[in-house]
Amino acid sequence: MKKTVMIKTHALRPLLSVWVAMMLWFVGAELAVSHPLQPAVVTVTVGTDRVDVTVHDTLEPMIAIGRIDPKSQRDAQKVNDLYADLRASAPDIVEAAFREQWPDVARRIGVYAGTTRLDLTLGSVTEVEIGDMSQLRFGTFTFSAPLPDDGSPVTMGWTDDFGELAIHQAGAADDEGYTQILPGGQMSQPMPRAAPVKEGVVPVLARFIVAGFEHIVPKGTDHILFVLGLFFFSLRVRALLAQVTAFTLAHSVTLALASLGIVTLPASVVEPLIAVSIVYVAVENVIFAKRRTVTYARVGVVFGFGLLHGLGFASVLSDVGLHAGQFVTGLIGFNLGVELGQLCVIALAFLVLGLPFGRKPWYRARIAVPASCAIAAMGLYWTIERVI
Repeated sequence: MKKTVMIKTHALRPLLSVWVAMMLWFVGAELAVSHPLQPAVVTVTVGTDRVDVTVHDTLEPMIAIGRIDPKSQRDAQKVNDLYADLRASAPDIVEAAFREQWPDVARRIGVYAGTTRLDLTLGSVTEVEIGDMSQLRFGTFTFSAPLPDDGSPVTMGWTDDFGELAIHQAGAADDEGYTQILPGGQMSQPMPRAAPVKEGVVPVLARFIVAGFEHIVPKGTDHILFVLGLFFFSLRVRALLAQVTAFTLAHSVTLALASLGIVTLPASVVEPLIAVSIVYVAVENVIFAKRRTVTYARVGVVFGFGLLHGLGFASVLSDVGLHAGQFVTGLIGFNLGVELGQLCVIALAFLVLGLPFGRKPWYRARIAVPASCAIAAMGLYWTIERVI
């Protein structure tokens, strides 16, 4: 009986290693962009008798979604073709197409005063000139609606196919205002008239903890693979703790500095370097596969790469924007959420792989090394994609 069990375990080893490598590859390939499309930035000004909204977003997807159902497999290629045509079109053509499509766009945007849905009137539409076709271009449109006389607060949201949005309710002063990162398909908090939402520290902290966590799980695929690269170096607590601590300290520093505008680097520089960092830690796992203890050099490299990842994290907050009154709380909450996301990745990896297989003599050869190879391959793919 004992011999039979050993034979079955041995037979499963190559299958297990292939499974780990394939799963990492397919997860990476499915989400082959480090960050999701940045959220639309929506500024809402609620007066006593009128609400005015300014939206900064990619206009082409809104037009394409209105004309063709993107969830239909049959129409998927048509969506891609239409989007590509619009991306290559001059601003005046895109602006005209958006105005033509406005009735459908407006149906997907919900603005309410209490329980009353408001009729939206389109104002200005502005698209930028064609630039780098590999980059998104963001246009701006405005709309407004009269408010009923009952004094009811305003809520806003749009359908999930329009994606994530960051809603700002403008205040009279720079330190006033309200910011909420909202998934498509959900409605904002009620925004009172003539004054922004007043929130305590706890709701703001909680909201940005969630935003930071979601930036890692499930949206931050490149950050997930980097953390897994640290995990597959060694299962020893001291080695893992040293790497994670260095990474956390580093990205916390640059997240704060970049959010304050003290340190800035363009995404065209940061994103390829983040991909390179993934390749480096994964390749080092393979080259030094027999090493069990972490060196100062490894910790130093991880710290350096952590500085880069912090700049990547900061891009989310810069895209969304924070009012001065929410800045410190939002920054702390977002950073805490990022840490929780990273810890969840490590905990899950340990429960699924480290705990049941970590003491096996074949763990590194059959799991850690193949997984690191898959991570390196995905990082190399991202590097090439972001440079070209």
